[in-house]
Amino acid sequence: MNAESCAAVLDEGAMLRLRTLVRLDPELLVTDFTAPEAAPALREAEVLVTGWGCPPLTEESLNLMPALRAVVHTAGSVKGLMTEAAWARDLAVTSAAEANARPVAEYTVAAIVFANKRILQAARTYAAARTQLNPLRLYPDVGNYRRTIGVVGASRIGRRVIGLLGSYDVEVLVYDPYLARQDATALGAEPASLGELAARSDVVTVHAPELPETRHLLDAEHLALMRDGATLINTARGSLVDTDALTAHLVSGRLNAVLDVTEPDVLPADSPLYDLPNVLLTPHIAGSLGTELTRLADTATDELDRYLRGLPFAHAVHPAALSRSA
Repeated sequence: MNAESCAAVLDEGAMLRLRTLVRLDPELLVTDFTAPEAAPALREAEVLVTGWGCPPLTEESLNLMPALRAVVHTAGSVKGLMTEAAWARDLAVTSAAEANARPVAEYTVAAIVFANKRILQAARTYAAARTQLNPLRLYPDVGNYRRTIGVVGASRIGRRVIGLLGSYDVEVLVYDPYLARQDATALGAEPASLGELAARSDVVTVHAPELPETRHLLDAEHLALMRDGATLINTARGSLVDTDALTAHLVSGRLNAVLDVTEPDVLPADSPLYDLPNVLLTPHIAGSLGTELTRLADTATDELDRYLRGLPFAHAVHPAALSRSA
């Protein structure tokens, strides 16, 4: 992993626990598998503890690690790390994707609650007025009771969102072409087509993986189906939404949005989305940050402990599942 990731995720407590489990050189941080100073350690390494910034495990780099048997990833997706050559080695692989899903789901549910209460607009109206307002008169249609929430993608995050919404008086719709009707019902959601979900929901929240077939999943046609005053939340990937089409709806004031990701990742400086009163734009903060990074380290060390005791990983990653996951 890179130095910034190491410092952020593997704090003093995590490093101490790692050193009680395995033989570890705390002074050696490998950022380049071909670096000469890394060669002796890589030659003996049975397990790689990886994170953000880890270079791909290419055939060339794998040849430097003849003893490698497992990869313990302290971040979410392993797509940028695991190559065909790495999967061919039949390595045991685990990631902290499940741990990273928790703060994203929590952020999403908070955004849903705030969106239906029109918090952003209320705060700006209050700041402009700087006097007592009558919320009963100004906001007669806000609230979360009996609202309809549309979840796009029954991913690990999407499923967590549905689970958390179970304690609210809301109706939940879910769209996922790989989710059976009975499985949707078991989750506590009603299955729906993407068009039906867009048309019926007060809030649409996106949790599908970034794949070629999901690019602009919410395109101009589906955005046009959304109700006037509805909110789109995107904590997945910016490419899943047609940015130009969404921007037109937001500039007109017809829709609202909470966007933690965009396409491009950083919008141009002159994008109207920075200043629109009906848009909350955040810089990819829904995932693990601050204290939540400790959960990633705890998950990774728990998995390493399982490996050392001869147990299978609790959060094993299998290559067949990557075609339908982030």
